[in-house]
Amino acid sequence: MINQDNTSESVKTIQKKLLGKRLTYHEISALMDEIGHRRLGDVLTTYFVAASFKEGFSHEELYLFTKAMVETGNRLRFKGIVADKHSTGGVSGTRTTLIVVPIIAAAGFKIPKISSRAITTPAGTADVMETIANVNFKIEDIEDIVNKTGGCISWNGKLGIAPADDVIIRVEEPLSFESFDKIIVSIMAKKIAASTTHLMLDIPVGKTMKIRHEADAQKILKKFQQLGGKFGMKVEGIITKTHEPAGNGVGPALEIADVLKVLEQTEDRPLALEKRALELAGGLLSLCYKDARSDKDGKKEALALLQSGAALSKFKEIVKAQGGSSALSSKTFKINAKKYLINSTRSGTIKEINNFNLNSIAKMLGAPKDKFAGVYLYKKIGDKVQLNEPLLAFYSNSPYLIEEAEHSLKSFPIHKFSEPL
Repeated sequence: MINQDNTSESVKTIQKKLLGKRLTYHEISALMDEIGHRRLGDVLTTYFVAASFKEGFSHEELYLFTKAMVETGNRLRFKGIVADKHSTGGVSGTRTTLIVVPIIAAAGFKIPKISSRAITTPAGTADVMETIANVNFKIEDIEDIVNKTGGCISWNGKLGIAPADDVIIRVEEPLSFESFDKIIVSIMAKKIAASTTHLMLDIPVGKTMKIRHEADAQKILKKFQQLGGKFGMKVEGIITKTHEPAGNGVGPALEIADVLKVLEQTEDRPLALEKRALELAGGLLSLCYKDARSDKDGKKEALALLQSGAALSKFKEIVKAQGGSSALSSKTFKINAKKYLINSTRSGTIKEINNFNLNSIAKMLGAPKDKFAGVYLYKKIGDKVQLNEPLLAFYSNSPYLIEEAEHSLKSFPIHKFSEPL
């Protein structure tokens, strides 16, 4: 039953935020409770999201909103060092999480990865993992899986962790944007609720990323670290200028295929994806080893765990614990969709990848709802291309969507060529 008094108070809180005034913890907590339990409605929630985007949060409000999101939801309970990695996002086809998690778990640290589904991209981590295993679990199931294997990769949707955030994400999705402060609160609330003690942030920066300027990235990282400190969490971040996906596939199934190739160390694995995952895993391990009073080198250990096959074995163990098959491999994994090659209409060198257009085309093909839909890039920045050589491939279970994507590609090209001298 809807409590009209609570809803009226929440409306007053939203009005106050719209006017740019500071909110108290009581106001914030009551608002998060109303949103999290779906009592406020989409229209009023959208007003709150818009107000937060315009005005942002003070340092105190960041702390209070994060605290309220955590306390109005469920929590995972783990002891000792609990690691996690998160990307601020904006680039598709860079699924480092599914490589980092088994490396950290193979090193002996707990890493419960609780992920959202796609917001502005053709695939989220949960969407990608779902192509090979179950991602829908209860709190007690997650705790059992992590205590057994060291890690998990699951969806937040049924856990009730920071429930207000999932509602806010849903109302943001049609606009395809999140405010920087909202990103910080969203990420930190879920990490705190998962008992995270050590967090590594992947912060891609570029003109088609969520964060476009390095100065903004530095400010955001500092806010993460300040907020983490208030909750006893150690936070580090890697800011990377990003111009294209690190992997070749964009879309859930295409991205898991890239992940498997890296874990299996195949000759045709996407090396840029491997490099980025190792950098993140190595940094996170170093952060954990320091508090574990170990003199191990995080980067060396991450590389050794990947090259030895220990990370692959751990990944298969996690997949099996989540209801998937431990016999999976990149050679046997099938992309169950129609494939349509796009050949180059000219020769030259690739100068730029338009990530906005890449995301749009992949979603147009049906991703992430169609797990096998997406785009595969044969050519990336710096690659030379001959006339009629395969440039990319469309995957979809709908011939109509493939035709629509091919037509749209003319107006929204993914590749930009260098002009001839």
